[in-house]
Amino acid sequence: MGKTRQMLRRHAVIVAVSLLASGAAHAQTETTGQANPKPAIPSSTAPATANPAHAAAKAATAPASTAESRSAAALALTHEPTYDEGTAQRIKDAALSYSDLAVRGGWPTIPAEAKFALGVQGANDDLLRKRLILSGDLAADKASGVFDQDLADGVKRFQARHGLAPTGMMTPRTLAAMNVPVQKRIRQLEASLERLENTNFSFGQRYVVVNIPAAFAEAVENDVVVRRYRVIVGKTEKPSPTLTAQITGVVLNPTWTVPSSIAKTEISAHMRKDPTYLSRMHMEVLDAHDNPIDPHSVDWSGTHTPNFTVRQQNGSFNALGAVKIDMPNSYSVYMHDTNQRSLFSDDYRFDSHGCSRVDNVRDLAAWLLKDQPKWTRAAIDAEIATGQHLEVPMAKKVPVAWVYLTAWMTKDQTIQFRNDVYNQDEQLLEATAEEAAFFSNAGNHPLTAHMAQ
Repeated sequence: MGKTRQMLRRHAVIVAVSLLASGAAHAQTETTGQANPKPAIPSSTAPATANPAHAAAKAATAPASTAESRSAAALALTHEPTYDEGTAQRIKDAALSYSDLAVRGGWPTIPAEAKFALGVQGANDDLLRKRLILSGDLAADKASGVFDQDLADGVKRFQARHGLAPTGMMTPRTLAAMNVPVQKRIRQLEASLERLENTNFSFGQRYVVVNIPAAFAEAVENDVVVRRYRVIVGKTEKPSPTLTAQITGVVLNPTWTVPSSIAKTEISAHMRKDPTYLSRMHMEVLDAHDNPIDPHSVDWSGTHTPNFTVRQQNGSFNALGAVKIDMPNSYSVYMHDTNQRSLFSDDYRFDSHGCSRVDNVRDLAAWLLKDQPKWTRAAIDAEIATGQHLEVPMAKKVPVAWVYLTAWMTKDQTIQFRNDVYNQDEQLLEATAEEAAFFSNAGNHPLTAHMAQ
């Protein structure tokens, strides 16, 4: 009950922020790109090239056609971790800042039919400037004028903070993100905070974080992101779980043991249509003792839970690719390579059955094994080239956390937002509100008053 009372108190504090913020509204300048208490960026003290989001925009526009260039571009976005020991407190600070803005009316809505073009005077240019100034993406002294490069840079900053391609152009997705009400952004911060407060993670000198809504993985060392990779996480109907675990080893040229749920549905469906499917996919059927059995003796109707195991041999055709990262957990998910690497170029990367496919995963493997001098990147590549299955245990386990943060603030005071792809924010807040109402009512009932104490 102590945790529940703490949660309710925290919830009440966030809700009450709007009342407190009204008194502070005149003493603060709201920003979201650079969060309160930092003021909006004056052009005289913070040139555009010094702004982290602006640097991110410039880096992200570089070609990213290879695994190495994609991970380099991702790392150039920022070296600030998405998740560290101070993240929860920073999210609270961001929620206070946004609540202050909400009290003052939030930001204006940009008309859906508004037109913007660089160097062309538009009817809504000043409205867009006001919107970006309120969110700290444009300096306060840039309140009027034609759509110039300063305004385009402000749009880029906004786009970079919302996981959008930083083109500087007002695309439909950019317009939709700008018109999300501040109240919804507060709810995103609140939901993200709620999750972190219920996460027990032991940060180490080195650790790995996968933020599911952002579809990125970070390798953090001494509180700095030293590697960042695009990842492909679970589909909306097969979401990746939030978890904490320890990375125990790296498997080179792994085999893939197909989860029973996939064997029952997808593999069975393929076999009903094409009895040669298993052999074409280099898969075999094993009994409970790992002995091969004839696929033709198996019931592929899909109506029963499989009493067999389907395993795919290692090779270029293997669904796990050339590398698997072992991280034992109750969900039986892990991080791995893929034989469909072209998917990493997509902005929408929610296409797995729950595991996390990692772009440039050999680089991550080398970082994980760097305490073992034998396993350089060249040595890893050479071992993979042999085609032989090999399990390399970690000399020292590395903590890993898969988190679901649709809103967070980094140490440089930049607030980031991502889409709630699994629709978990509203579900969590509705459950929290219902629990709060229950304990509020319990406190007024003689039979349950002790539960609210």
